[in-house]
Amino acid sequence: MTETAALPGTDVVLTQRRGGVLILTLNRPDRLNAWNEALEQRYYELLDEAEADPEVRAIVVTGAGRGFCSGADMDDLSGVMKTSDFSAVVRRDPPRYRPLLFTKPLVAAINGAAAGLGLVEALYCDVRFATPRAKLTAAFSRRGLIGEYGVAWLLPRLVGRSRALDILLSSRVILGEEALQLGLVDRVVAPELLLDAAVAYAEELASFCSPSAMRTIKEQLLRSQDITFAQAVDEVDQLMLDAFNAPDFREGLNSYLEGRPPVFPGLGLS
Repeated sequence: MTETAALPGTDVVLTQRRGGVLILTLNRPDRLNAWNEALEQRYYELLDEAEADPEVRAIVVTGAGRGFCSGADMDDLSGVMKTSDFSAVVRRDPPRYRPLLFTKPLVAAINGAAAGLGLVEALYCDVRFATPRAKLTAAFSRRGLIGEYGVAWLLPRLVGRSRALDILLSSRVILGEEALQLGLVDRVVAPELLLDAAVAYAEELASFCSPSAMRTIKEQLLRSQDITFAQAVDEVDQLMLDAFNAPDFREGLNSYLEGRPPVFPGLGLS
């Protein structure tokens, strides 16, 4: 296990390795990890580095201190309001939904407040763990804002239209257990067990699941939102043929027949 040599507050995102799992910790605890330019830039840089590193097979994202991410840093927004130039806030490069396109499993460990943009970033993750005391809120309507950065597209697909409207219109605070019932999170875990539980899940994916297959599955689910069932079946037929002819299928089958763990190659940028 390796960890960045950074004191709390000196690096806006901390990194830690546990085998094939990279842990990213949003590290502005004095602001409940409020999202600012420096944090966004570093977080996306680390995602890009992980994308290119075949030794990284899954990522867990959490927050330092009492919060996951309390949303956009209000000091940053106040500065933008003085100039009335909001284009840089809205149009981003890379886009804010960069984590949604990450090809490896991305697991959120929501240890506290996930509000506004913080909630959106949690929803960009593939699987979400939370504590019973985690507080999730859209927050936008109570700031005079709309559902930002694709959350109006994501939420109905996760929880249904009516529940999505409730969450976005009211901007009410949703605690961990209700978030589980609604489908906003996938597991609720005691605070002292949260990170280890999320990492254990990610380690299982890293150890036993084909990185190539997981990448394709993520792409399938994202694309299938906007095509018909017949189109999805036609597409998957070709993907299945590709999978049957790939080394990972042979390794998966042979490891099962031989009663041993599979040894799949990692994914990196070629």
